[in-house]
Amino acid sequence: MIKLLIVDDSALMRRLLHSAFQSQGDFEIRQARNGTEAVELNNEFRPDVVTLDINMPEMDGITALSLIMAQRPVPVVMVSSLTEKGALATFEALHLGAVDYVTKPGGTISLSIEDISQQLVAKVRAAAEAKVKGGTAHGLAQRLREEREKSTPAPPPPRRGQGKEGVVIMGVSTGGPRTLEDILPLLPADFPWPVLVAQHMPSAFTRSFADRMNGLCALSVVEAAQPLTVNPGTVYIGKGGADMVLSQRTGKLTVLAKPESREFMWHPSVELLGRSVLECCDPARVVAVMLTGMGHDGAEVFAQIRKLGGRTIAESEESAVVFGMPAELIKRGGATLVLPSEKIATQLTAWVGR
Repeated sequence: MIKLLIVDDSALMRRLLHSAFQSQGDFEIRQARNGTEAVELNNEFRPDVVTLDINMPEMDGITALSLIMAQRPVPVVMVSSLTEKGALATFEALHLGAVDYVTKPGGTISLSIEDISQQLVAKVRAAAEAKVKGGTAHGLAQRLREEREKSTPAPPPPRRGQGKEGVVIMGVSTGGPRTLEDILPLLPADFPWPVLVAQHMPSAFTRSFADRMNGLCALSVVEAAQPLTVNPGTVYIGKGGADMVLSQRTGKLTVLAKPESREFMWHPSVELLGRSVLECCDPARVVAVMLTGMGHDGAEVFAQIRKLGGRTIAESEESAVVFGMPAELIKRGGATLVLPSEKIATQLTAWVGR
């Protein structure tokens, strides 16, 4: 049995979520009406997973999460509104230690809960097996910059045209925003290759996420919501609700946002991004990084990249929130190296800076 604590100030939402999990047959469920009750029940009920609303009376979800992580850390799945404010609060929660999130249905809740119930149950099951990553937002950017200056040797000046010759691609899902904060801010300002990131995420969230990362990174970070010429020293975050692909336009590498392909289960699709990169680039000039997440998105094409002469990194089990995606790459013999998240930026700089 999975012990689940549902936290929401709406009695209707609590009832609907309780019904969705109770029908599964393997959940022991308790409920809390606000953050204060959530903190108390986390210590008394000792749940395996918590679903946590953000906007609540008495104590909001962010405050409750910080206390939960300080007193008794547990995997938390945030239930967030699909708004820019909700997105910003969700990223704060992910940095504080939440492992995943779902978007709260709008309109008639009783009708739209069915749209997220299957996804929520799957994410809670994954969270029950996930590792909790703690963190604090205070001083994050300064700490990361100090760590980068201390631990990452300056690469040699890039060769002429080097930025156009190679590309780094990253695939990531559950636990990704917090993990990307361990990696992207440690890349130096003169990192000579572009970085393309396919992070499974809703469309309303990727712009806010790109803006947040842009404030933390020495590199420029943008959402690839429209055709953009690919430039060195820039990180491109695939737009949610679409698939990001790499293309050649007038002799220049360009990222495009395309409608979600039904051929692929997860979006933005890591597999599709990898295939498009192979069509445009010499595999020997491709570095592919597989990070935390459920499922196997991208494992097949990343293994092919390695077979064709590219280099790949799979995040190690010790640091992955959910080891599914990196484990699938390793099973296929597709990992050049297996590294914890905190060592990936240094390795990328060593490879690409040569």
